[in-house]
Amino acid sequence: MKIAFIGQKGIPAKSGGIEKHAEEMSARMAKMGHEVFVYVRNNYTSKKMSKFKGVNLIHLPSIGTKHLDAISHTFFASVHALFCGYDIIHYHGIGPSLLSWIPKYLTFRTKVVSTFHCQDYFHQKWGWFARLSLKIGEYISCHVPHKTIVVSKSLAEYVKEKYNRNAFYIPNGADVKISKRTDKIKQWELKERKYILSLGRLIKHKGIHYLIEAFKQLEDTAKTPNNFKLVIVGDGFHTDDYVRYLHTIAYGRENIIFTGAQSGETVRQLFSHAYLFVQPSESEGMSLALLEAMGYGLAPLVSDIKENVEVVGEEGVTFASKSVSDLKSKLAYLLSRPDEVAKFGENANKRVREKYGWDSIARETLEVYEAAIMKNNEHVEAKIG
Repeated sequence: MKIAFIGQKGIPAKSGGIEKHAEEMSARMAKMGHEVFVYVRNNYTSKKMSKFKGVNLIHLPSIGTKHLDAISHTFFASVHALFCGYDIIHYHGIGPSLLSWIPKYLTFRTKVVSTFHCQDYFHQKWGWFARLSLKIGEYISCHVPHKTIVVSKSLAEYVKEKYNRNAFYIPNGADVKISKRTDKIKQWELKERKYILSLGRLIKHKGIHYLIEAFKQLEDTAKTPNNFKLVIVGDGFHTDDYVRYLHTIAYGRENIIFTGAQSGETVRQLFSHAYLFVQPSESEGMSLALLEAMGYGLAPLVSDIKENVEVVGEEGVTFASKSVSDLKSKLAYLLSRPDEVAKFGENANKRVREKYGWDSIARETLEVYEAAIMKNNEHVEAKIG
C-alpha cells in the first residue's frame, strides 16, 4: 500500500506522543514493504532529511504561530496529498482531522483513516476558538473518515456514547532498549535508583506543577530519604509562561532538575536507571511515556484519570488527580519501600511486553487500512476491546 501520515510535527520524534507514534508505526510499515510517506514541518524536521528508516519525508512549510502552526501545515499537506495517488491517508489527532474531508471528498480512490489520540480541547494552552475548532475536529474525526481508530478503551466508549460510532481500539506501544551505560546522565550528577523521573511536554494539563509542589513538601518535612532527586524531562510547546512558572516554583531546589527535551541514548539511560516514574497529568490519551517507563521496569505512580488507570492496571499506584497532598503521601510511601517498588516495576514490565508491542499494533492498523479499502468495508465490524 501507498500510505501517508498527516498531523504529526515530524519524525524522528524529539518529543510528543503523536510524533513517537508516527515514527514507530511508519518505520514498521515501511519495513513490511509498504510505501510510506510522512508529512513533516520544516520547523521540526531537518530539511536535509529526505528519508528516515525507510520512510519518505515530505517537507512542507507552516505558519509558525501557536494557533496556525498545526492547521496550516495540515492544510498544505492535505492539498498536496490530493495529487499523490495514496491508497491511505492517515490523520493523527482531532485537530488535523478537521481537514480530513479534503481527501475524503476530493479524491475517488484514496481511503481516509483518523486516529483519535486524546481530547485536546481540555488542554489549558488553547483559547476558546481553538477549543471550538478541536471539538469540531473531534466530530469530523468520528464521522468523515472511512475508519476511526482510538488509542484507549475509554475513548472507544466515549465515541460510542457521544457519536454512536464504532471505533477500532488500537493502543499505543512501547519501544524499550535498556541501557547499562550512565555516561549521559552524569551531566546532572544522577545516581542509579536515586531519582524520580517524569517525562513529557511541559504543558499545564500534564500536571508537573503538582509534582514539584509535592516533592518540595517532602523535602521540607525531611521525608525524601537518601537525598532523592526529581528529574523532569521535556520542554514546552507554545507554553513559555508555564515553563517559566515551573522554574519559578522550583527555584533554589538543587534536587529538582530540568533536563530539557532529550532523545536517543540519553532518554534510554534516564529510564534505565530511575527509581520511580511519576505521571501527574490531568488528561491523557494513552501516554507513550508511561508505557515506556513501565516497559523499562519502572514502578508507575500516576494520577487516577481513566486513561492512566487503564494502562497501569494493578501494576502501580494511583493518587487523586490534582491533589498535591495525596501525591506527596504516595511518594513518601514508595520512596521508603524499595522492595515493593521493584515488584511493581517487574509486573509493569511484564504487562507492557504482553499487551503493548509496536509490531502487533502496526499489523492491526494495516488491517484497518485493508478494511477501509475493501469494497464492502461497511460490513466489517469495528472492534472495541
